[in-house]
Amino acid sequence: MPENEPFEKQPDSLEDRHATDWPLWEIFIRSQNGLAHKHAGSLHAPDAEMALKNARDVYTRRNEGVSIWVVRSSDITASSPGEKEILFEPANNKVYRYPGFYPVPDEVKNL
Repeated sequence: MPENEPFEKQPDSLEDRHATDWPLWEIFIRSQNGLAHKHAGSLHAPDAEMALKNARDVYTRRNEGVSIWVVRSSDITASSPGEKEILFEPANNKVYRYPGFYPVPDEVKNL
């Protein structure tokens, strides 16, 4: 390489290279006795298939999961806690959304 050309600084380790080249994935695990997937953590992987395999190895070591979701972090859109009033205030004046709004017939026993 000629002396007048600047060189690119190489990452110090293989891990540093992966952290900059591979996208971040969010991992969600459904437990053995649960119905909902819960966020378990994040990891870097080159694609969804590898993220799924790595998530299995990292987050379900003792067979505690029955299903894994991997979602690219950049594909998640989330609200911020500061937007709470704007998002949830309209629901407070819609009383029909609450179960107490509806009368329950006496014939209904186990509701």
